[in-house]
Amino acid sequence: MTIPSAPKIFEINSDQEFNETCLEVFQFQAQENAVYREYLKHLNVNAGDINRIEDIPFLPIELFKSHKILSGKSEAQEIIFSSSGTTGTSTSKHYVSQLEIYERSFLDAFNKFYGSPKEFRILALLPSYLERTGSSLIYMVERLIKDSAHSDSGFFLDDFDQLRNILSTESDRKTLLIGVSFALLDFIEQESIELKNTTVMETGGMKGRRKELTREELHKELQEGFGIDSIHSEYGMTELLSQAYSKGNGIFECPAWMKVLVRDTNDPLTIFPAGKSGGVNVIDLANINSCSFIATSDLGKTYDDGSFEILGRFDYSDLRGCNLMVAMY
Repeated sequence: MTIPSAPKIFEINSDQEFNETCLEVFQFQAQENAVYREYLKHLNVNAGDINRIEDIPFLPIELFKSHKILSGKSEAQEIIFSSSGTTGTSTSKHYVSQLEIYERSFLDAFNKFYGSPKEFRILALLPSYLERTGSSLIYMVERLIKDSAHSDSGFFLDDFDQLRNILSTESDRKTLLIGVSFALLDFIEQESIELKNTTVMETGGMKGRRKELTREELHKELQEGFGIDSIHSEYGMTELLSQAYSKGNGIFECPAWMKVLVRDTNDPLTIFPAGKSGGVNVIDLANINSCSFIATSDLGKTYDDGSFEILGRFDYSDLRGCNLMVAMY
């Protein structure tokens, strides 16, 4: 079966084109992805009967920890991205066959939501990611820093003084400070600053370094600490090659080749209408060579315009139907 082309995926500009491409990708992966094909078999789903995206079964994200998720005949991969994990826990692995698809995805999305990296000084505070290998976030931010081509752009592991000096220095460019939540909180506890012409973007996660906060609590602390009116957010993960962005209200928007649906937590094959809370399913057509249909461990809500909100995460006692499906493997 012919694989749908990457250019076609990134040139989607209507709901109809998304739906048509999505069903084409589904048919390809249902046939050419061994793990997904077996999963559909366990569900007694005939791929030929699927003609709506709401009827597509989503692969539980936990299977990225135990299986090599690849679509197509080739077993080759250019890079393997891996998730962070605490001692004794398994990590997810995303086998990426075509690195240029990931690069096209994050560059096109960044340009759509923020403009060219060349318009920014890009400062990264991502210690937990820098301290390990295989982070897709580090790969993305490294490329954005490179494309920024500004002498101030770079990573800051724990040199808060240098970061503060740069943030305090006026520039002819806008500044983007992207950081993991705990590190941004650490910074504002040690440094007093009021930012100008700067966007602060949190990537979420305390990584066991701090007490977990609600989004409202986190953003309030960061707004006060940086002296700004809003905090932006990035929604992405190891298992995805695309990102969604929020510009300050906790409501995320997707690029044209990505879509979020919400499933019933008790019946994971049932999709809820907009406005109802449930488990987050992600369609990421950039995952053409792995699996584009992923049932995540996040809880969320979608809105009529296609935007979505993340409300929290399942604990394992709440996984119910998805856990039963994973158990079949």
